[in-house]
Amino acid sequence: MADITGRDLIAYRTARFFEDGDLVNLGIGMPTKCLDFLPEGIDVWVDTENGAIGLAGPPADGEWTDPDVVDAGGSVSKLRVGGCCFDSFTSFGYIRGGHVAATVLGAYEVDGEGNLANWMIPGKTAAGMGGAMDLVAGAKKVLIMTEHCDKKGNPKILKKCTLPLTAAGEVDYIISELCVLHKTEKGLVLEELAPGVSVEDVVSKTGAELIIPEKIGSMI
Repeated sequence: MADITGRDLIAYRTARFFEDGDLVNLGIGMPTKCLDFLPEGIDVWVDTENGAIGLAGPPADGEWTDPDVVDAGGSVSKLRVGGCCFDSFTSFGYIRGGHVAATVLGAYEVDGEGNLANWMIPGKTAAGMGGAMDLVAGAKKVLIMTEHCDKKGNPKILKKCTLPLTAAGEVDYIISELCVLHKTEKGLVLEELAPGVSVEDVVSKTGAELIIPEKIGSMI
């Protein structure tokens, strides 16, 4: 796996946080790629806040599936054997009750205080934050998958978020194509680097202050 890069590397490393049997919530977009990189022997149950456990990804061309079974983005999904559907009241009950092992989301911005902004940019149309606010507050582990900088090259990991927050102080880990950052009581710790990436590379592209330990691991 030494040649894995970009979003695939982010998904590969994020999937290593899962434990066998975990109930995980995967946000729209990049987080769904985690299922392509599950470690051998690790099986997880995928939750969607609109009322299902056991999503198994989109059907293949021509494959029948129930059109009423959809993921959080509204796309039709298969349901694995043993999966189930239920109402939103039940869904948010177990989410708020702390029964989701990990939630994986993207971000517009995330900061050194563990704050997350991922639901709207002022002036642009937003459908709403959906279940993200409840998920980041209720999940046992909050994992943020993000490219380190935006399309203009500006850092997405900041000292303080400037966009409307989804949650305050709830982020546990940030996984980018450059590194893994761990939010601790002391601040953001640089725990792992991608192959070929230096500490200086990460620092120069990060808007938050980082704690640099003597020993830093590898993402692979």
